Amino acid sequence: MPSLTKASRELFKRQPDECFPSLTALWEHCQRQKEACVDRWVAPRSIRTNPHDAGRLLLAAGDDGAFEMNDWSFGQLCRLAGVAKETVNRLVPDTAARVFAETLPTGNKPLQLLTNDDQVRSIHGTSYTRLFNADLLTVVREFATDFEAPPEGVNGGTGLYAGEQDMFTFMIDPTGWAEIGIRGNPETQY
Repeated sequence: MPSLTKASRELFKRQPDECFPSLTALWEHCQRQKEACVDRWVAPRSIRTNPHDAGRLLLAAGDDGAFEMNDWSFGQLCRLAGVAKETVNRLVPDTAARVFAETLPTGNKPLQLLTNDDQVRSIHGTSYTRLFNADLLTVVREFATDFEAPPEGVNGGTGLYAGEQDMFTFMIDPTGWAEIGIRGNPETQY
C-alpha cells in the first residue's frame, strides 16, 4: 500500500504538461522521446565536467560535445564518482568540476550515455539494457485493450504520466468492478 500512496502523490504533484489525456497520447509522447534519443558509448576517461556560466555543470563526453544533465543523470554521475549529490549541489560549479575531475573513474570499460538533444538523460554501464517507455506501452496497448485511463481528477491528472525518471499508467478495467455492501446495503457498488 505505501507504494501506491507514493505513486499517487508523485502523480498529483506533476506539472500539467507531464500528464496525458489518453494512452495513445502518452504512447505518442514516449515514441517521440525514443526517436529523439541517441545512445553514446564513451570511455570513462573521456568524460569530464565543465562549469557553465549559468551556474551549472556541463558534461563533456569525448568528441560528442558538452551536454546539460537532468536531475536523474546528475545523480547517476555522482554515484559513479562516489560523491554525495547533496554535497556537490552545495559547491560552486568550479569546485564541483574539480571534485569530479578527481573522483570519476578513468578505466576503459565504456559507459552508455542516453542523450536527447543537448541533455544527458541517463548514464549506465555496459550491463544495462534499456527498455523504452514506448516499447512497454506498445505491449500494454496490444494486450490491455479493455483498459481505460481513470477519469480526469480535480487537478487535471488522468493517471497517465511520463517524466524524466519514470512513467505511470494507472488504468481501470471497466469489467472488473467489485460489489461491496455498506452497512447492510448490498445494493451499493464500488
